[in-house]
Amino acid sequence: MIQSINFDATEKLEEYVNKKAKKIEKFFDEIRIIDVYLKVIKPETATNKQAEIKVTAPNVEFFASKTCDTFEEAVDLALEAIEKQVIKFKEKIAKK
Repeated sequence: MIQSINFDATEKLEEYVNKKAKKIEKFFDEIRIIDVYLKVIKPETATNKQAEIKVTAPNVEFFASKTCDTFEEAVDLALEAIEKQVIKFKEKIAKK
């Protein structure tokens, strides 16, 4: 689910986010929900595009928030952070 706050997301931006978010599923096949919140932060400055991403799987939730010049960059960085969290989580449960 993509939710844009304080602006209307273009179809192109939504396609970009969906394509990128799907890639996280290859790291962890138990993912149930991926919520993406895109927000324009006031006041208008160069770095005012925020992406918050919440990934829900059974018994665990991953979250990352990044603010950048563009939504694409913010989404990429937030998904990278979530990738690291997923990999760390999988390593932790593999040790048990």
